Amino acid sequence: QVQLVESGGGLVQAGGSLRLSCAASDSIFNVNAMGWYRQAPGKQRELVAAITSGGSINYADSVKGRFTLSRDNAKKTAYLQMNSVKPEDTAVYYCTDYKGKGQGTQVTVSS
Repeated sequence: QVQLVESGGGLVQAGGSLRLSCAASDSIFNVNAMGWYRQAPGKQRELVAAITSGGSINYADSVKGRFTLSRDNAKKTAYLQMNSVKPEDTAVYYCTDYKGKGQGTQVTVSS
Protein backbone atom coordinates (compact mmCIF):
# COMPACT_ATOMS: atom_id res chain seq x y z
CA GLN A 1 0.00 0.00 0.00
CA VAL A 2 1.29 3.43 -0.97
CA GLN A 3 1.88 5.70 2.01
CA LEU A 4 0.46 9.21 1.63
CA VAL A 5 1.45 12.23 3.69
CA GLU A 6 -0.45 15.50 3.48
CA SER A 7 0.95 18.87 4.47
CA GLY A 8 0.38 22.56 3.93
CA GLY A 9 -2.72 23.17 5.99
CA GLY A 10 -3.08 26.03 8.41
CA LEU A 11 -5.04 29.12 9.31
CA VAL A 12 -5.85 31.52 6.50
CA GLN A 13 -8.16 34.50 6.14
CA ALA A 14 -11.11 34.37 3.82
CA GLY A 15 -10.04 35.31 0.33
CA GLY A 16 -6.53 33.99 0.86
CA SER A 17 -4.70 31.01 -0.58
CA LEU A 18 -3.12 27.77 0.56
CA ARG A 19 -1.38 24.95 -1.24
CA LEU A 20 -1.75 21.47 0.12
CA SER A 21 0.73 18.74 -0.74
CA CYS A 22 0.33 14.97 -0.82
CA ALA A 23 3.62 13.10 -0.92
CA ALA A 24 3.52 9.44 -1.95
CA SER A 25 5.96 6.67 -1.09
CA ASP A 26 5.77 4.97 -4.47
CA SER A 27 5.93 6.18 -8.06
CA ILE A 28 2.89 4.08 -8.94
CA PHE A 29 1.05 7.03 -7.43
CA ASN A 30 2.00 9.03 -10.53
CA VAL A 31 -0.23 6.99 -12.82
CA ASN A 32 -3.02 5.98 -10.53
CA ALA A 33 -6.23 7.83 -9.95
CA MET A 34 -6.25 9.95 -6.81
CA GLY A 35 -8.32 12.57 -5.14
CA TRP A 36 -8.58 15.14 -2.41
CA TYR A 37 -11.52 15.03 -0.06
CA ARG A 38 -12.44 16.96 3.04
CA GLN A 39 -14.25 16.23 6.26
CA ALA A 40 -15.73 18.98 8.39
CA PRO A 41 -17.31 18.38 11.81
CA GLY A 42 -20.95 17.46 11.46
CA LYS A 43 -20.79 17.38 7.67
CA GLN A 44 -20.59 14.64 5.10
CA ARG A 45 -17.24 13.81 3.58
CA GLU A 46 -16.84 15.63 0.27
CA LEU A 47 -14.60 14.71 -2.64
CA VAL A 48 -13.42 18.13 -3.80
CA ALA A 49 -11.02 17.22 -6.62
CA ALA A 50 -10.03 14.04 -8.39
CA ILE A 51 -7.81 12.95 -11.23
CA THR A 52 -8.39 9.77 -13.20
CA SER A 53 -5.68 7.39 -14.37
CA GLY A 54 -6.19 8.95 -17.79
CA GLY A 55 -5.42 12.40 -16.45
CA SER A 56 -8.91 13.91 -16.42
CA ILE A 57 -9.55 16.21 -13.48
CA ASN A 58 -12.91 16.92 -11.94
CA TYR A 59 -13.95 19.29 -9.18
CA ALA A 60 -16.88 19.56 -6.85
CA ASP A 61 -19.15 22.46 -7.69
CA SER A 62 -18.34 23.99 -4.32
CA VAL A 63 -14.69 24.53 -5.28
CA LYS A 64 -14.80 24.80 -9.06
CA GLY A 65 -12.88 27.82 -10.27
CA ARG A 66 -11.10 28.24 -6.93
CA PHE A 67 -9.19 25.00 -6.35
CA THR A 68 -6.69 23.36 -8.70
CA LEU A 69 -5.36 19.82 -8.50
CA SER A 70 -1.95 19.14 -10.00
CA ARG A 71 0.70 16.47 -9.83
CA ASP A 72 4.52 16.55 -9.97
CA ASN A 73 5.53 13.06 -11.04
CA ALA A 74 9.22 13.63 -10.41
CA LYS A 75 8.41 14.36 -6.77
CA LYS A 76 5.61 11.76 -6.50
CA THR A 77 3.53 14.57 -5.07
CA ALA A 78 0.06 15.89 -5.75
CA TYR A 79 -1.07 19.37 -4.86
CA LEU A 80 -4.29 21.15 -4.16
CA GLN A 81 -4.00 24.87 -4.78
CA MET A 82 -6.76 26.62 -2.87
CA ASN A 83 -7.53 30.20 -3.87
CA SER A 84 -10.25 32.60 -2.74
CA VAL A 85 -10.91 30.39 0.25
CA LYS A 86 -14.11 30.72 2.23
CA PRO A 87 -14.98 29.88 5.85
CA GLU A 88 -16.98 26.92 4.55
CA ASP A 89 -13.73 25.44 3.21
CA THR A 90 -12.69 24.78 6.80
CA ALA A 91 -12.11 21.03 7.18
CA VAL A 92 -9.51 18.32 7.45
CA TYR A 93 -8.25 17.60 3.96
CA TYR A 94 -7.12 14.13 2.93
CA CYS A 95 -5.59 12.76 -0.20
CA THR A 96 -6.44 9.26 -1.31
CA ASP A 97 -5.48 6.81 -4.01
CA TYR A 98 -8.75 5.01 -3.28
CA LYS A 99 -6.82 2.27 -1.49
CA GLY A 100 -5.74 4.34 1.47
CA LYS A 101 -5.40 7.88 2.70
CA GLY A 102 -3.02 10.05 4.62
CA GLN A 103 -3.40 11.44 8.10
CA GLY A 104 -5.00 14.63 6.84
CA THR A 105 -4.12 18.29 7.18
CA GLN A 106 -6.32 20.86 8.90
CA VAL A 107 -7.43 23.92 6.97
CA THR A 108 -9.13 26.69 8.91
CA VAL A 109 -10.49 29.76 7.14
CA SER A 110 -11.31 32.76 9.28
CA SER A 111 -13.92 35.29 8.24
